[in-house]
Amino acid sequence: MEKNTCIILALDVPEREEALRIAEDVQDFVDGIKVGYPLILATGLGIIRELANFAPVIADFKVADIPNTNRLICEQVFEAGANAIIVQGFTGRDSLDACIEVASKFGKDVFVVTEMSHPGGAEFLQPAAEIIAKMAAEAGAFGLVAPATRPERVKKLRNLIGDELAIIAPGVGAQGGIASKAIFAGADWVIVGRIICGAESPKKAVYEIFKEIDTELKGDT
Repeated sequence: MEKNTCIILALDVPEREEALRIAEDVQDFVDGIKVGYPLILATGLGIIRELANFAPVIADFKVADIPNTNRLICEQVFEAGANAIIVQGFTGRDSLDACIEVASKFGKDVFVVTEMSHPGGAEFLQPAAEIIAKMAAEAGAFGLVAPATRPERVKKLRNLIGDELAIIAPGVGAQGGIASKAIFAGADWVIVGRIICGAESPKKAVYEIFKEIDTELKGDT
């Protein structure tokens, strides 16, 4: 993925027409579109290829199974046109290796969850986050998922892995994360959903986030 705006849209809506309308509206201000189970279960995998006309698509399935099942899931996702997939790391190295093997065959990317952005995401995943991050780097993953709601955790993981992996940070907006703080902490992209998708003008909403990041970054130089 190329970094231009530092923003990835979390397209968590269940209707095809609404999803396509929002994607088209914001395409100039996002570097990617993240889709999850709500949209895929409602519309089918075919929506991925449609959305890919507007921006690279990340399939947020948080894949967490045995290696063979992981392999089959990843194959379906990449054949459907996704540019990347999000997987869990707690299932271990062999399960992660299966995902990365398939991604390499398709020329696609794997992001590994270290900890999630909601409060409960710190309960069990956080103690293992550094171990998962190191494993992801050793396995050859493209990036990590770290919480924009806890920028200090983003910073700690960035210091741990250096520039070896990209970091995407969910939780901006409705969950309380601030885009510029996550970027300053070391995230390459922030993931933003409800405040864009629920806005009267999604394009205006995402542009305001873009301006905030751009203003803060320029002020830091």
